[in-house]
Amino acid sequence: MIGTRGVPARYGGFETAVEEIGRRLAEAGHGIRVYCRGGDRSSHYLGMRRTRLPALKHPITETLSHTALSVAHLALHRTDVALVFNAANAPLLPVIRASRIPVAVHVDGLEWKRAKWGPNGRRYYLANERLAVRLADELIADAVGIQDYYRDRYNAGSVFIPYGAAIQKECDAAELLKLGLHPNSYHLVVARLEPENHVDVIVKGYAMSNAVKPLIVVGSVPYRSEHEKLVKELARQDSRIRLVGGVWDSNLLDSLYAGAATYLHGHSVGGTNPSLLRAMGAGASVIAWDVNFNREVLGDHARFFSTPAALAHAVSAAETEPDEATAQGEAARQRAIDLYDWDDVATRYESLCRELNNRERVRGHRSQNR
Repeated sequence: MIGTRGVPARYGGFETAVEEIGRRLAEAGHGIRVYCRGGDRSSHYLGMRRTRLPALKHPITETLSHTALSVAHLALHRTDVALVFNAANAPLLPVIRASRIPVAVHVDGLEWKRAKWGPNGRRYYLANERLAVRLADELIADAVGIQDYYRDRYNAGSVFIPYGAAIQKECDAAELLKLGLHPNSYHLVVARLEPENHVDVIVKGYAMSNAVKPLIVVGSVPYRSEHEKLVKELARQDSRIRLVGGVWDSNLLDSLYAGAATYLHGHSVGGTNPSLLRAMGAGASVIAWDVNFNREVLGDHARFFSTPAALAHAVSAAETEPDEATAQGEAARQRAIDLYDWDDVATRYESLCRELNNRERVRGHRSQNR
């Protein structure tokens, strides 16, 4: 499993997927090697072998430099199948193919649409999408919307395997007290402060609402950001809004999701978003950015917005109609149980890897007319 920060999962959706899938495959008797950046020097974690390699600490080169070292190691220590996470790593696929190792690429969301990339960055990510289409034996899409995108843009097939959702039935009130909060007493945002996550729209909309419960904003960015500066300026204008920065304590973060009156989700360019699934699994009442990916995940069990005014109305309605909000959250949790089960996800990965190893899936089965 190549292309992430590795395990233990302490950062994002890819890392969580690697941990949840990898440990289940290890429990099923498979040998799992995870290439890791940093972390402790332990050789194993939850049955997975950790191969720890360095990376250039730069926003542009970190991922690709680490993947390059990982692929070099892989070429010398062969495996039956390689799972590469993130289409940005596609330039290394020729080395894996030259090593005659079957490879699937989890393409993630539409990275080229992220506002932080300029014209050159967008061209780079689009070029990597094309490379992944041409060189991978299989593409993995975590949302039907991503499948549609690759079919429509590249005439390329892919296999749909979503993320899973951790299911919570209780909120640890003692954890919330670390931030001076109580269950059902606040609205919550958890997101990197980047334009495509629309935290600025959420803050503006909340400020327009007549909400009594405060807005807790969890998130930051690891570089200088005009968008982060904008969010902070907007938040300073309303005493109900509280920015708490990044929260890396998993127990506290779980409690924040489970104790929220609403979870406000502004992500717009990904596929199946892990933060959204975490909120659903915790039974939070979700108010989400109106985009096909979010509607695919949530179905009818959420309110949607695309303007500050719509967000303000949804937040106010959640406070004035708390029983409806609670029922909506419970329905979303049941949807997560039914559709986003990690055991099922791991079984699908196992089947895919068996087919790749048996050469039942090869790049020739996907058309590449564009």
